[in-house]
Amino acid sequence: MALTIIIGATINAAAVLSGGLLGLLFKGRLSRETAENITRALGLCVCIIGISGALKGDIMLLVISLALGAFTGGLLDIDGRLNGLGLWLQKKISRDKNTGNNSFAEGFVAASLLFCVGAMAIVGSIESGLRNDQSIIFTKSVIDGVSAVVFASSFGAGVLFAAAAVFVYQGSIEFFAGYLQNILTDELITQLSAAGGVMIFAIGLNMAASAGIKTANLLPGFLFAAGYYYLLEVL
Repeated sequence: MALTIIIGATINAAAVLSGGLLGLLFKGRLSRETAENITRALGLCVCIIGISGALKGDIMLLVISLALGAFTGGLLDIDGRLNGLGLWLQKKISRDKNTGNNSFAEGFVAASLLFCVGAMAIVGSIESGLRNDQSIIFTKSVIDGVSAVVFASSFGAGVLFAAAAVFVYQGSIEFFAGYLQNILTDELITQLSAAGGVMIFAIGLNMAASAGIKTANLLPGFLFAAGYYYLLEVL
């Protein structure tokens, strides 16, 4: 049971580790223009994934839950707090190691935030834990693996340690999702996946077009989507 619950996180972490190792072989050989083109291409793929997921949900639920989620996330400044945490970790890791190699810390923090802070990690982990469906995780693993190649070629070995962050973070979501299967019904998961699809689309826009959308501020939309769904069930 436990092995099944965390298999998605294991696959994703392995993809990040493999991509990071491959990226180290290309370190210093990948131009900035090439890296940017790869990122844009990945962003377009993420947009398609987000659209396909969003179309499965109730439109009114999406509008209300994401609007309230964006409002709440803005008040709490979730995006700013997460960025602040990343900067704090970067400074602390650099200071503790006292090696002067800032690229190690930058690579670890940047890659961890990219791979963990996003709707795809949450939705994919929930579906892996509840349905044993790794389709989103497989897609995310490919994207993360290719991204790890780009990051490791630029920042170095610090990106490899982001695999541990992915395993702990997504593995925890999968584990607890398995114990919530009586609460998280198939219909609710569909609606949560749809809300996550919009967030995934926003991530894709940021990657492909540098849209500057504060995607993390949309995360409370999951709570509002669940609340709205249960309200409709009661009524």
